[in-house]
Amino acid sequence: MNVNGQHRGASPVLGISAIVVLVILAGAFYLWSAYNQLVSMDEGIKSAWAQVENQLQRRADLIPNLVATVKGYAAHEREVLEGIADARARMAGARTVEEKMNASNALDSALGRLLVVVERYPNLKADRSFIRLMDELAGTENRLAVERKRYNDLVQSYNIKIRRFPERTVAGLFRFEKATYFQVAESARAVPKVEFAR
Repeated sequence: MNVNGQHRGASPVLGISAIVVLVILAGAFYLWSAYNQLVSMDEGIKSAWAQVENQLQRRADLIPNLVATVKGYAAHEREVLEGIADARARMAGARTVEEKMNASNALDSALGRLLVVVERYPNLKADRSFIRLMDELAGTENRLAVERKRYNDLVQSYNIKIRRFPERTVAGLFRFEKATYFQVAESARAVPKVEFAR
């Protein structure tokens, strides 16, 4: 009580201090939460990319058997077969995500040229080994398409998140960078030309 018999209220400085502490705690909680969410999304993208790589490796493992089968029928189609070997070597030597995407697109293009060659050899298309390899390759391509889509969906969510405010501030503060989409090369969009005449 003061001299006039009234109760003295809480100090205004104490109230302002409590508000400042609450604001700092809320900001720290938000920063912690946003950072952890971005880390989880980044790891999700890495996990999805690992699945894409698994399918790329499966495809790369099938290709030597496919090429060996084709060689038996079309050994003189050397340029196409060498192109596949080169593309597969690029795939094996790729280190970064971008290099692997580019190598995969080159391999897609080389396989497209191989399928054009296959059309010239009806006996090859009837070969059991070739049919089995093509079925395995088709299955792998389907799984690869699913994994690419899953990867790109996660990249899209992450890229949107790090560009929106206020997460953009957290992303910039902790150097979260934009992820790269897996895009199909322009050459892969073209339909291969099948020519039966030599």
